[in-house]
Amino acid sequence: MLVHNPISTVNPPVTSISHQGLFRQRNSLIPGILLTLGIAMIAWFAGKQFPVIGGPVFGIILGIIYSNALGVRTIMQPGIAFSSKKILQWSVILLGFGLSFGQIVSTGGESLAVTFVTVSMAFISALLLGKILGIHGKLRTLIGVGTAICGGSAIAAVTPIIKPEDHETAYAISTIFLFNVIAVLLFPALGHMLQLSDYGFGLWAGAAINDTSSVVAAGYAYSQQAGDYATIVKLTRATLIIPICLFLVFLEYWRQKKNDMPEVALAKIFPWFILWFLVASGVRSTGLLPEALLPWLAGIAKFMIIMALSAIGLSTNLRKIVSTGIRPILLGLGVWVAVATSALLVQYGMNQL
Repeated sequence: MLVHNPISTVNPPVTSISHQGLFRQRNSLIPGILLTLGIAMIAWFAGKQFPVIGGPVFGIILGIIYSNALGVRTIMQPGIAFSSKKILQWSVILLGFGLSFGQIVSTGGESLAVTFVTVSMAFISALLLGKILGIHGKLRTLIGVGTAICGGSAIAAVTPIIKPEDHETAYAISTIFLFNVIAVLLFPALGHMLQLSDYGFGLWAGAAINDTSSVVAAGYAYSQQAGDYATIVKLTRATLIIPICLFLVFLEYWRQKKNDMPEVALAKIFPWFILWFLVASGVRSTGLLPEALLPWLAGIAKFMIIMALSAIGLSTNLRKIVSTGIRPILLGLGVWVAVATSALLVQYGMNQL
């Protein structure tokens, strides 16, 4: 006769595993964060030496090299995932302290027509050309946003909303970087060939070049005045990331409702870091912050972006990128050409060359 042991029904190992799992969850962040931090510091220094490339690009490249050459141990993966998501969101919030809405609107108002046309052209061309090339919707969105707004920073802002695969984010940033470098080398020469004024070139560079560092590099390579105006135009353009992020939030909400996905709640998918970004920008606009503090906040934000993109690089599988093929690069080229051409046409029509 078998005697049933009531103790056997308790299953104590579950409780033990649960406690161990919670302990590991809290403490296993450290190895991955330290690895990400180390790569980010190297990338930051390299970016200082080669500002045309920039620290974020170095971060993602070094992360990809490390991940695919040496491999990432399982114990490091939680910290890397934390860096690629949470630190990314915190960096976007800190960027808000560098944008004063009043200053940008008053100084960059003349560029709004060109900016709206180029941003619209970027999304339209990304949608149409992306469908023709058969590129996945999220990668198409990343390349469109990066080209339309502000390169890697815009991609960083929308990544927590649309939640692409890490290799898609890496591919989009790499594509944007390629055309940033080409723009720095090509735009000043084209500007002189077209005999653009300092004002005209600054408007064109600020509206058509993706990344802020590349806008600054190309603008000041043309002239001091062109560089000053290009920077203001670029900052004006960067503020459009706010309505674009909000639009993507509601689009994601609508998609989940349409597909009858469980537990659909706008509060769960709303990017609250964008709200805090607005709060930070509002604080910046009030003038309450000491001016001496602003460069430090901007520097911390930029380093956190480098750290987040280093983590994305560490999460990237090159085999998946290679399997994607050349089509995303062709998409990036098509969108970039459409933006640069439409900007010149609008400037010509409004006599702003």
